[in-house]
This record gives sequence, C-alpha cells and structure tokens, in this order.
Amino acid sequence: MQPTILVVDDEKHTRDGLRRLLENDYDVYVAADIAGATDVLEREQIDLLLTDLRLGSEDGMALIDRALKMPRPPICIMMTAYGSVDVAVEAMKRGAYDFVTKPLNLDKVELLIARAVQGRKLEQENRALRQQVDERYGLENIWGDSAALHEVLDTIRQVAPSSANVLIEGESGTGKELAAHAIHNLSRRNKAKFVAVHCAALSPQLLESELFGHEKGAFTGAHERRIGRFEQANGGTIFLDEVAEINPSTQIKLLRVLSEERAFERVGGNQTLRKEDIPILVRGFLRHFCRANEKPLLDLAPDAMDALLTYNWPGNVRELRTAIEHGVVMATGPKITLRDLPMAVRKAASPAVAGLPGGVSAQAFEQKTSPLDLHETERRLIAQALAATNGNVTAAAKKLGISRRTLHRKINEMNLAKAPAKTTDASGSKE
Repeated sequence: MQPTILVVDDEKHTRDGLRRLLENDYDVYVAADIAGATDVLEREQIDLLLTDLRLGSEDGMALIDRALKMPRPPICIMMTAYGSVDVAVEAMKRGAYDFVTKPLNLDKVELLIARAVQGRKLEQENRALRQQVDERYGLENIWGDSAALHEVLDTIRQVAPSSANVLIEGESGTGKELAAHAIHNLSRRNKAKFVAVHCAALSPQLLESELFGHEKGAFTGAHERRIGRFEQANGGTIFLDEVAEINPSTQIKLLRVLSEERAFERVGGNQTLRKEDIPILVRGFLRHFCRANEKPLLDLAPDAMDALLTYNWPGNVRELRTAIEHGVVMATGPKITLRDLPMAVRKAASPAVAGLPGGVSAQAFEQKTSPLDLHETERRLIAQALAATNGNVTAAAKKLGISRRTLHRKINEMNLAKAPAKTTDASGSKE
C-alpha cells in the first residue's frame, strides 16, 4: 500500500503539477481550501500534508494546527513565499516537519517528501518492534500472584533505573532472561541494545573473544579485528547467562570489567579490610554510588551499619563496595536499612537486629560444625556480658535482653561469679 499525500493549494496549476510529480509513488489527494482539506483528512488516513501558507483569504497555519490535533496526525510540510519564511519557521516550532519556498524546486520537494515519508515508516516499524518486545518481555508477561513473584517484580522495578550490575539467580527455566529483558526495558538504557551471551555454550577461548573481542592476529584464525559483546552492548544491557560456567581466568577478567569500568577508582580491592576503616570506606562508596544512580546522598540506619561492622568480609574491600552499591539501589527512603543490604550481610546482623542473644550472630551458627550445647552457649554469653560490664548485673541484663531478676537467677543456677566491680574511694583513686 502506497503512502498517502494531501496537497492543499488555492492555485489549480500548482495542485495539478504536484499531483503529476507524486502520483507514481504515492496516493495523492488535492484540495483548494481548508474545508476541502478537512473533509479529506477526516475521510482518509493521510500520511503527509503539503499545504500552502496562503489559501486565498484563509491561513494554512490553521489547517496544520487542525491536522496535528488528529488521532494519527500526518507529517506537515508548508509551502511559502520568500517573504513568509518567519511564519514557516513558526509552523515548525508548532509541529510542522519542514517548509519549502515558492517558486517550488520540484526536485527538492520530491526529495523532502521521500525523506519525511521514509522517516515516518521507520518510526512506525520501530514502534511496532518495541511493542513486540514489550509484549514478550514486559512485566505484564511475567505472570503469577505469589508473594515471592511480587517481591521479584518489585525488585526489578527498583533496580532497573540504576546503573548497578545485577545478579539474577534461579533454577533453569525460571525466567532469568525474561527478568533481564524486563530490567532493560524499564531502564534508561532501553533505546540501546540488549545483548545476550550464553556462556556455557562456548569454549573458554571463544567465550573470551566473544565477550571482549580480539585484534587481528591475536590467535590462529583471527584474520581481522573484532569487537566483543561488551562493546556491542555499549550504552545498553549485556546479559551473561550461566555465568557460573565461566572458567576462573575469564571470571577474573570479567570481574575486572564489571568492577573497574566505573569512573570511581577502587580502594585496594585485594587488601585486608580493617574494621576501623569500614565507616570511612562506606562514606566514600555512598557518595560515589548515590551520584552514579542520581540519588540524593543517603545515610546508613544503625541496624545497617551494625551489620556491616559485624560481617567478616571474605571478599574484602571489593565486597564492601558491592554491598553499598546494593544498598543504594535497593533503598527507598533517605536511609539504607538492614533490609536493603545483601543477604550474606543481613545474616551477620548483630544480636539486637537479628533477634538472637547478645554476642551470637547467624554467621556464627552457620560456621558451627558440631552440635550446639545450648546450656554451655548460654553460660558463656552470660559470662561474657558480665565481663564486658565489669560485673554490673543491670547493664549485663540489658545487654543480654533479659530482666535483672532473670539474670540473677541464671548466675546462681550456673554458679557464675560476677566480675568484681571497680570502686572509687573518697579521694578519687580506684581500688
């Protein structure tokens, strides 16, 4: 089906000349005034409107305004005399595609119309493809009503606007790629490419070349320079499926890409992390990731900082950096709470946060290899609390989360001696 064009001019020879010029490639309608043009616009689906600025005593600008308000507005091009160029420019500001001056250069008119119609066609195709992608990968196609699925969908909506790396975990066939597409489509990167790489399907050498590309002559068979999938996905999203199947050497290179491509300089990623350094590092990472994700500077809630100080950080500074990025992305308020941190860090939360007796963490339980002796564990905790408070039963009971009377009873039952409290004589010297 050919594109349709409506030519509007009050001069018959202009209408006839443009009809002859265009009728081989387009379905052409003509009108001499606004009433006739409006009738055609309401009856036919017009792709392009070519109208003169002056239609006798009528104004072509009014016709363009009317056409642009239609449900599917046509491309509008104005014809005008040299003295009316300012008016034509005003028409473009109000939505017209372009203008041509009279006397008409027919070659220029033909080229301008062809370019405009082709642009409209590409827009329609792009819109149709985007709709197909949305229909296939949009959140509305992730079906289900379980609480777990709703939590997944909420997480997708939360992380999509961010620039963070996202790990999607799940059994085979649970829709990990569907979730990745949904994150891409909801992100600011959705106009760029979504590039999927199925890591398990390629040998280590081929996978490395596939991800990072290669230079000519890099290995046998590398006859020309080839860009990798990371470059192809520049500005968009790269989805690495079955990433756990990547061999260790490629994992190291991949980790370097994911960690160092940011403008932020890493802080000793392989150095031992000292507990006293954590608050300082956290402040730096917070500033960086809040800025990177276009969020106001967030603070850490006490429960979150407590968990960060309790966790052992086997991945050192790099793991702390990732945990803060996770918190920034997941936070919905002015503070990062314990709930916003990664699961491994949450498990290491302090006793008050985790609901366990003082001095006990979930991490400690996980590392236990022999059966727990609850009586001995309780005895040890009480002894530690008394030692930490210099035998102050009230303070120890508060630390343990039990009443003073209960603590007295347990001390007697377990034959625990209270640590002697330090006293001060009248002169101010300590005994």
